[in-house]
Amino acid sequence: MTHAFESLTPDLVLDALESVGLRGDGRLTALSSYENRVYQVQLEDGTSVVAKFYRPERWSEAQILEEHAFAAELMAFEVPAIGPLVLPDAANGKTLHTFGGFWFSVSPRRGGRPPELDDGEVLEWIGRFLARIHTVGARKPFVTRPALNVQTFAEEPMQWLLGHDMVPLDVQTAWTRGVEKAIAVIRSYDTLNAEAPKGDIRVLRLHGDCHPGNILWTPADAAPNLGPGPHFVDLDDARTGPAVQDFWMLLSGDRQQRQRQLGALVDGYEQFREFDRAELALIEPLRTLRLIHYSAWLARRWTDPTFPANFPWFGSSDYWQGQVQMLEEQLEAMEEPPLIV
Repeated sequence: MTHAFESLTPDLVLDALESVGLRGDGRLTALSSYENRVYQVQLEDGTSVVAKFYRPERWSEAQILEEHAFAAELMAFEVPAIGPLVLPDAANGKTLHTFGGFWFSVSPRRGGRPPELDDGEVLEWIGRFLARIHTVGARKPFVTRPALNVQTFAEEPMQWLLGHDMVPLDVQTAWTRGVEKAIAVIRSYDTLNAEAPKGDIRVLRLHGDCHPGNILWTPADAAPNLGPGPHFVDLDDARTGPAVQDFWMLLSGDRQQRQRQLGALVDGYEQFREFDRAELALIEPLRTLRLIHYSAWLARRWTDPTFPANFPWFGSSDYWQGQVQMLEEQLEAMEEPPLIV
């Protein structure tokens, strides 16, 4: 089966950029991205840009534009997020363009390194900027982008996986039972329940996928126009949810280490915005939702040659048995007292 991205050749990338007034000098480098295709492109004027070609049929045009508008809003409030450029040579000066059957955007190239998450000062700094992102995110809701809840991240993925016979028969009963138990627990949290999303915990527009790989740390002398510190990239998964969704993927290690890291993040956050401690109880439910959603994400992308090449372990009985074990561990984790800060 031919995948859509197989037609995205270097020539098509360069032609797409030329269609919006950017002439490449022929040099382009593929950057790490499984969901979309992202390239650093050298231009004839000596500068470089990052071109992002969106996975067909994942988001609607309205949903992509809402992501772009959120990035522009963040930058307008001087939050260091990297958003797409408004290109004057494009029709009506747009941020989203189409060429060769693909939606694409162009962003400035920004350098940086992964943040040192074992450094409390770095975590506090990130916490301050997360507060600023959420302050902007709370100003108004998303209209077209989805919410993070048990329906979108667990029920629908489970039904899709079972309906497409992706779970081997020898593991299917145990895996289904584990997912159903997890869903029953997560449904008790009104904020994550699609049928009763108006719990006591407030939801807002989020980065949505705030893991270390989506934060670039810029030294003070590297980018004077940006300023030192963290810079947030890739709002592709921006959606509505509780603020703590943008915290928990930055935590690692044992409970004591995670509690210390979380404390530093919250210390920085609360210099700009109050953090609701009730959200701490959502960390393990959110981790469980991501675990279930991740398997469906891999399965749905399997016709893309990039996925079998980079995830060769996916789909075997051993993989699914590992998922059963992790679900059991998450059921136990959801019964434990939440972290305290």
